[in-house]
Amino acid sequence: MGAQTIQRSGGGGRRRRRGRAAAMSEINVTPFVDVMLVLLIIFMVAAPLLSSGVPVELPETAAGALPQDDERPLTLSITEDGSVVLLDTPITREELIPRMRAIAAERTSNAVFLRADGSIPYQDVAQVMGALNGAGFNQINLVTSAGGPTLDGASAPAE
Repeated sequence: MGAQTIQRSGGGGRRRRRGRAAAMSEINVTPFVDVMLVLLIIFMVAAPLLSSGVPVELPETAAGALPQDDERPLTLSITEDGSVVLLDTPITREELIPRMRAIAAERTSNAVFLRADGSIPYQDVAQVMGALNGAGFNQINLVTSAGGPTLDGASAPAE
């Protein structure tokens, strides 16, 4: 059967084993690390090549730039005391038309969101709407809160 032989020669001896060798329980990660470093270098070299395209001199046309949808929505607010606030900046009513004309010349959209306090008389809101229309904004959106009363007096469901 499987017997072990021991050889002794001189002062030292070695033991020789026959049969199965003991299984290696450690995983050698050195080849894995080598492959990962090579891949890292390849991607570092290839990344700048992918981001830079083929150099092309584009032709010039008379067409304008495409409209961008990333414009900040233009909001005009009328506070409870009747003062006018453009985005976050308070302005006087005398400044309203010139400022809005200057903004209308720069913007591609002619939409404005009008937020008026509920206690403001309708005449004040109508005057501001007329000023906005005169400044070139013909799409005036009135901002309201959801859940108010409907025409029949019942409360609308809040969203």
